[in-house]
Amino acid sequence: MDPEVPARERVDSAAQGLEGSAAALLQRAQEVADQLRREIQDRLERAGVEVIEARISHLAYAPEIAGAMLRRQQASAVIAARQLIVEGAVGMVEMALNELSRKNVVSLDEERKAAMVSNLLVVLCSEKGVEPVVNAGTLYQ
Repeated sequence: MDPEVPARERVDSAAQGLEGSAAALLQRAQEVADQLRREIQDRLERAGVEVIEARISHLAYAPEIAGAMLRRQQASAVIAARQLIVEGAVGMVEMALNELSRKNVVSLDEERKAAMVSNLLVVLCSEKGVEPVVNAGTLYQ
């Protein structure tokens, strides 16, 4: 009897419906180990062997599957980081507009507010350093 066969079958069935990650599978490790122990016990019972415990000590994926899982994990991390950056940038823009208004530093019409919001969001969300641009005209030309 090849002990890897029930192990592969159990891990494959346990991974079905999960988000395709080893971490998600490991969250159900005890459940998978119990099912694996029962399946191995069923196969070895005729030989008089008692299976006390079964564990997954190493979990490996085919290179193409592992690569796809890594890209998916990285994409999720990038999206989460971007969401934090955008939330922070929006909060900073809102604070800037409120402070300018509260302190009567400058009075901005809606078009100028929109331009300021756009410029601040580009600066705050950009991955690269920003360089100042001198505007020689006005928004209304």
